[in-house]
Amino acid sequence: MARWLRPLLGALLLLEVAAALSFLHHRYEEMVQALFRVQSQCPYVTRIYSIGRSVEGRHLYVLEFSDYPGIHEPLEPEFKYVGNMHGNEVLGRELLLQLSEFLCEEYRRGNERITRLIHDTRIHIMPSMNPDGYEVAAKQGPDSNGYLTGRNNANGVDLNRNFPDLNTFMYYSGEISGPNHHIPLPDNWKSQVEPETLAVIQWISSYNFVLSANLHGGAVVANYPYDKSQDQRFRSHRRTVNTPTPDDKLFQKLAKTYSYAHSWMHRGWNCGDYFADGITNGASWYSLSKGMQDFNYLYTNCFEITLELSCNKFPPEEDLERQWMANREALVAFIEEVHQGIKGMVSDENNNGIAGAVISVQGISHDITSGDMGDYFRLLLPGTYTVTASAEGYQPQTVTTTVGPAAPSLVHFQLKQDVVRKPPERKASGTRTNNKALQKKVVPRAARRGTQR
Repeated sequence: MARWLRPLLGALLLLEVAAALSFLHHRYEEMVQALFRVQSQCPYVTRIYSIGRSVEGRHLYVLEFSDYPGIHEPLEPEFKYVGNMHGNEVLGRELLLQLSEFLCEEYRRGNERITRLIHDTRIHIMPSMNPDGYEVAAKQGPDSNGYLTGRNNANGVDLNRNFPDLNTFMYYSGEISGPNHHIPLPDNWKSQVEPETLAVIQWISSYNFVLSANLHGGAVVANYPYDKSQDQRFRSHRRTVNTPTPDDKLFQKLAKTYSYAHSWMHRGWNCGDYFADGITNGASWYSLSKGMQDFNYLYTNCFEITLELSCNKFPPEEDLERQWMANREALVAFIEEVHQGIKGMVSDENNNGIAGAVISVQGISHDITSGDMGDYFRLLLPGTYTVTASAEGYQPQTVTTTVGPAAPSLVHFQLKQDVVRKPPERKASGTRTNNKALQKKVVPRAARRGTQR
């Protein structure tokens, strides 16, 4: 009996794989089924969770890949992909479903590269940030879909123009030597954003994401921050002014990693436009306010780029396989970019992790912070850097380290508690102490400078 069952089971397995890898457009219910199918096929390295609901009540599902799903392991970086932010830009949604099935299948096959990636990285994949808009676009179909049909959410809001505007605050504070990282949100921010935006902000506030990409359509180019030009305050929103971040060279490298791993993005000529190396600074292309990639950089530790992946926002099904083959290597290679630069633990003298410690790199005016367990991740290009870790109540520590082109360098910090000297007791003779001179003598310099660090 076993002899004739084996070929039958093999045939059924092939049918299952063929069905899983079929290239179709997935409506919401079909998308959910595809995610849960992957989870059932790879139950020990996947988890599905929802970060919230859309305006019309659809879950914003995320599929996680990790050797310990649901758990942050110290020194293991968090990565995310977000697709379908604009409901009618659908290729990213389908590519992320294909990527999910590919990671699962290759892990089951024992692919060494994919196994190492899943064991060393916590990968979060959200195929659709705007499921309501997608349903509107899908009703039109790829043949008669309008350029804006389904772009916005159910309230008619463009989600990539809906995040708190931290750029304006940053540009203003830059004039007075203020911060351009971990900028606080305005008090009334929750009343100004849509449910999908609120869910994403709470999501990225809960996970210490290191690297990210959001997938769009309508062009073929890898777009990196800043998206918003400082000149936008005074000129038309179409003003094109290159507006680099302090990590501009790193962002260019991240964008080129995707464009050169893509079958044709790096060639530059696509959709009637030309972008050298297939990449562009966002504001140099056109200035965009309240976008998600700038928000990630200015509010969190996450470095995000925007991937424009197709001239046709809603490509026909017969084009999906070609697009998957063009993007497959790039999608994997970009995840691997999370493993560069430096990482380590920030702890006290008792080896307890220090959360919220600030990691500063000399010459790059953009800091990151340690996570809840005290681990930190700082993406850097190869080179030699002077790095300082500081935390309230502790003496800062500075080290010099060299970053290579492969795995990240391990740089740990153990901070000593800051001891403030007590003022001397008043002499018995009754002579008065000069309080101002005493304050100048015993108060640390950092405290005397107020809010400046």
